[in-house]
Amino acid sequence: MRHGDKIKNLSRTASHRRALLSNLACQLIQHKRIVTTLAKAKALRVYVEPLITKGKDNTTHQRRVVFSYLQDKLAVTELFGPIAEKIAGRPGGYTRIIKLGTRVGDNAETALIELVDFNEVYGKGKGEAKEAGRRTRRGGAKRKSPEGAAETPAATAEARPTEEETSK
Repeated sequence: MRHGDKIKNLSRTASHRRALLSNLACQLIQHKRIVTTLAKAKALRVYVEPLITKGKDNTTHQRRVVFSYLQDKLAVTELFGPIAEKIAGRPGGYTRIIKLGTRVGDNAETALIELVDFNEVYGKGKGEAKEAGRRTRRGGAKRKSPEGAAETPAATAEARPTEEETSK
């Protein structure tokens, strides 16, 4: 029985699973998206999201902690460089899993796992500016800015020319 066992074993020993997730995480960090099985993608999300959170704090200690998981200098420099800059304002949820269907050879469910901020199709484009304030789920509707509040129907009516001015 596996009561209370939360880890996805992926039918591997602990050392094999650690090596597999380390390699998948390095490839995800370097290529920004990879295609793998659904079970591996779900296990990888749990593995890589805390590492990305550690990447926000660019200290020697955090770099060493991340390197102990990844064992790849290029992946660590990529994580603490461009990836940390893009995800700086995001409070979590750095990855997205998209189901792709089944594989022809063994009928395994495949999925695409990607870093959310590096997809211009779903997210905001590079040209658009992100909102300055932090948003929460309970934030409600956006508050109107003082410039938008100044334009009332009375203010727009004053700006229009009257009938006498147009007839002249």
